[in-house]
Amino acid sequence: MRVLAAMSGGVDSAVAAARAVAAGHDVVGVHLALSRTRDAMRSGSRGCCSKEDAGDAARAADVLGIPYYVWDLSDEFARDVVDDFVAAYAAGETPNPCLRCNEKIKFAAVLDRALALGFDAVCTGHYARLDPSGPVLRRAVDDGKDQSYVLAVLRADQLRHAMFPVGDTAKPQIREEAARLGLRVAGKPDSHDICFVPTGDTRGFLSSRIAASPGPIVDDASGEVLGTHDGVHGFTVGQRKGIGVDRPAADGRPRYVLGIEPVSGTVRVGPEAALEVTAVSARRPVWTSGVAPQGPFAATVQVRAHGGLAPATVTPADDGVEVALDAPLRGVAPGQAVAFYRPDDDGDVVLGSATITRTA
Repeated sequence: MRVLAAMSGGVDSAVAAARAVAAGHDVVGVHLALSRTRDAMRSGSRGCCSKEDAGDAARAADVLGIPYYVWDLSDEFARDVVDDFVAAYAAGETPNPCLRCNEKIKFAAVLDRALALGFDAVCTGHYARLDPSGPVLRRAVDDGKDQSYVLAVLRADQLRHAMFPVGDTAKPQIREEAARLGLRVAGKPDSHDICFVPTGDTRGFLSSRIAASPGPIVDDASGEVLGTHDGVHGFTVGQRKGIGVDRPAADGRPRYVLGIEPVSGTVRVGPEAALEVTAVSARRPVWTSGVAPQGPFAATVQVRAHGGLAPATVTPADDGVEVALDAPLRGVAPGQAVAFYRPDDDGDVVLGSATITRTA
């Protein structure tokens, strides 16, 4: 097969490309230039698309003996990922930009271009497994690195042209393999946080793009106004630190953000126990099989990239789904994705996902 290997400059994508080469595929490496400010150097495990990353990807391609190109998708990334991220926070939601990047960039813009150029598949360093028949998307062997949650937005036709070569191996072994291959990125730190917020200051990043819009911070139980804020974009459901309330609750326990009302600008706070939800409504469902289930079905649901799992009954409804949780989950917010896993087979088969609109 002709395979386009997306090479970020990290160890995972480098080993994924190496495995595609070893499997006998005709592999071409491509580095995605997503940032509009690529002159800065990488700072440890923060940031992306730096000069260092592009150089590391080029050197890895050279070691593997494959052609290497850079594709500038910074405009698409700014529109579909960064702008979407900012708009979601302005609307009081909590988005996942990695999930949106996989959906809109790596397996839409990149895959579409790859297929148009005659490639059969796009290969990435994501930690997930893919059975060719179906196709069936599964969790990675390494639970701590599993990325099936942020891939649950992919459609069946996209999965048919995807390759995830490292999903059957634990991360330490991937680093060892990279070292044996002579790849300099073998010991490179993993990226974390939001790639386009290299400082880690998400609130500051949002404040530079969203105008201040003051509103009240209200006790959810009593309705008492406890303080004010400069904009709902500075808060997420489940947040405990940096709320901006000086005095403690009557029982001396911490307060948490329970809800965000963007129209009125109200941020509701209360005790940790009030974060529990037992029902979720979600829109824009995507089914990895390509076929929407008929009627309610049992599933294990996941609401965060790592953790936030519970058994549930999922009911398709119009252009969305209703999820009744068998066990309560905390810190579930509109804008997050809810991913559905088949409850048998160790719960590692991804059935689909949807974007949360409401919790109860």
